[in-house]
Amino acid sequence: MLLRLYNNNNSRRDLDHIAEVLNNGGVIIYPTDTTYAIGCHALKERAIERVCEIKGIDTKHHLLSVVSHDISSVSELVRIDNDTFRLMRDNLPGPFTFILPAGNRLPKIFKNRKEVGIRIPDCSITREICEVLGAPLLSTSLKVAENEDTEYMTLPELIDEKYGDRVDLIIDGGEGGTEMSTVVSCIDGELEIVRQGKGWID
Repeated sequence: MLLRLYNNNNSRRDLDHIAEVLNNGGVIIYPTDTTYAIGCHALKERAIERVCEIKGIDTKHHLLSVVSHDISSVSELVRIDNDTFRLMRDNLPGPFTFILPAGNRLPKIFKNRKEVGIRIPDCSITREICEVLGAPLLSTSLKVAENEDTEYMTLPELIDEKYGDRVDLIIDGGEGGTEMSTVVSCIDGELEIVRQGKGWID
């Protein structure tokens, strides 16, 4: 099912419907400031397992990321020192994934994981969904196989054609991008650009 959202003036009824789907363990595809992404309620373990199955992720080895509307809303999920907080504050919202030490409030599926990625996209649709939900999203970018057309990761109608029967809802936020976020590791107080993507650190 496709549901159209906009950068502003979205229907509260539509937003509440998305939150209900997520609270019930649903999986959605939604726009960000980079690519479209697959996501679910970050504290719903069965939903996280569905996301990982759709993407083909091995939860024991793949970096898992959460998306939220502001830094304070993820402060219980990760440990953030003062220097990292300032770095994030100066660059977010934006096309970055910050790798931080995992906190104690993460679901069991994160057990024994020492690191978690944090995203606060410069996309009002994403942040509005998280704010209405009152929780972050477990998120992974939508990718296509080498032999597939990139339109299957950028055009909502084609995304629906490919994934519509595997997810509960697809948020149409217009044509998406193909460039990934910049991944920044902030472990042990050391800043390292793990992957240079769309964002450039100030």
